[in-house]
Amino acid sequence: MRSGTIEIEALSAIADRFDHVLLDQWGTLHEGGAVFPAARDCVARLRDAGKRVLVLSNSGKRARSNEERLEQLGLPPAAYDGIVTSGEVTWSGLHAREREPFAEFGRSCLLITRGGDHSIVDGLDLAVTTDVQRADFILLGGLDDAVAEPKHWRDVLISAAARRLPMLCANPDLTMFSAERLIPAPGALAKFYETLGGRVKYVGKPHAPIFDAALEQLGRPDPKRVLMVGDSIDHDVAGARAAGMLALLLTSGVHREALAWAPDPPTALQGLAGSRSRTPNWMMNRLAW
Repeated sequence: MRSGTIEIEALSAIADRFDHVLLDQWGTLHEGGAVFPAARDCVARLRDAGKRVLVLSNSGKRARSNEERLEQLGLPPAAYDGIVTSGEVTWSGLHAREREPFAEFGRSCLLITRGGDHSIVDGLDLAVTTDVQRADFILLGGLDDAVAEPKHWRDVLISAAARRLPMLCANPDLTMFSAERLIPAPGALAKFYETLGGRVKYVGKPHAPIFDAALEQLGRPDPKRVLMVGDSIDHDVAGARAAGMLALLLTSGVHREALAWAPDPPTALQGLAGSRSRTPNWMMNRLAW
């Protein structure tokens, strides 16, 4: 059975199908260096066509930090309509404590972030502790490269699991790039905690809270008129489809090796997806108008 995914060469070919666009960062807009020229042009063309454009990222840092980085890479905030990060959704959720999963967490957290970044807790009614015995929950926003391997956290997490501490993971990504290679990302540590018996709530893609926050920022449009563009079946496509949105997969990203030599890419993509609920509506090589 052939996949229902349609190959296209440019986003303009389906521009009449959506009013709003959610763009992943890494693999879609850039790969750690300058924003791809074709992607920068596409963002401008989308807005010229009257589309609302949000950047949707699993970054455990808050929106402002990501805006500054994107500007350094060549995409200033004025070029798009906003950015929604896992870190920002986590901060907002813990500030309001009106919705799940945020309402269930206590007021003392063991904070794990990258580079000592505390922005995810700044201004919150939270006591930050380094003692797992004093914590009500673990807030996982990022990992330094040197301690990215789950083994570095084994003793702490065993103690946390024994106390039945919940974990709030603000970056579900399983891998990230270091200066030399792919290393475990926060999502991998969260999965490791689950193997120890720990309970984890996730905020970023593919989980519902970040997609709900994006819809709220867009003014609650019909999800069927929102297009998610990204390079990950597990995060971008699966999350968008679960939220009732359209999805477009970029094949030059994380799945490029699996799809590069496929004689029939849509069928190969169906095999990677594994189910209809994880299959994108469209596929293309790179973001281009």
